[in-house]
Amino acid sequence: MATGKKAKPSYVYAIIGVSLVLFLMGTLGWLVINGRTLTRAFKEDLEVDVDFHDNVKDEHVAQLKAILDKQPFVRESRIITKEEAIKMQSQVEGENIVDFLGYNPLFTTIALKLNAEYVNKDSLEKIRQFVLQSNVVRDVTYSKQVVQQMNNNFRKIGIILAAISLVLVIVVVFLIDNTVRLAMFSNRFLIKTMQMVGATRWFISRPFDKRAIFNGFISGVIAIIGLWVVISFTYTQLPELKALTDTRLLIILMVSIIFLGIFISLISTHRSVVKYLKMHVDDLY
Repeated sequence: MATGKKAKPSYVYAIIGVSLVLFLMGTLGWLVINGRTLTRAFKEDLEVDVDFHDNVKDEHVAQLKAILDKQPFVRESRIITKEEAIKMQSQVEGENIVDFLGYNPLFTTIALKLNAEYVNKDSLEKIRQFVLQSNVVRDVTYSKQVVQQMNNNFRKIGIILAAISLVLVIVVVFLIDNTVRLAMFSNRFLIKTMQMVGATRWFISRPFDKRAIFNGFISGVIAIIGLWVVISFTYTQLPELKALTDTRLLIILMVSIIFLGIFISLISTHRSVVKYLKMHVDDLY
């Protein structure tokens, strides 16, 4: 019984240690999720302007808008008339441009916002050529420099986060494995004693495996609670971030944390039991 009592504090330390490691990984996972969400938000905020020839009839503009709305690359669209365009431009310039020039130099436009996967150099050029097939369209414009710079920056950030994630996964597996094996060290004599009195490997490992599953689950829950506290605090400081959060991915992340805690704890515990079963009694000291 003394051995079992000694083991309890070790399990507590193991649970806390695994929880901290899982919390660290969960925080990185949350940052990755938000990074993807912000990337999508930035891309979908880019506008592509479809400018019409002067004196194009309103029904022709409406017809083209209806056609574009059915395309898979269009997320939303809106018509900006010449009058609306000149008002917007005058507000930016701080003066009435029509009074200054004597005429309205702007055109009726359809402002398109695209789905994020189409906001790249090749897709945008194909979309441009597609829209220019209409004889009522004067030009299709967007900021090529912004698109190029945005995609380059997001690609670099993605590579950096992927590298950090890979390193962290390796570190997490290593740390959890060592934490669990250290906790099992205090049970080495109990394991060997059970073997010496004739207990089978399955009989010996089963209670430890069950305990590992329970400990892994508790560690995952503690890590999720800690992660949720961080997320809630962040939302109070940056409320706009809450609207951008993908709840489905966040739930998947939290379930993955619990699964990872259980899986690594179980594997590490079972390996430790097998290790001590194979060792000679003298080697346990």
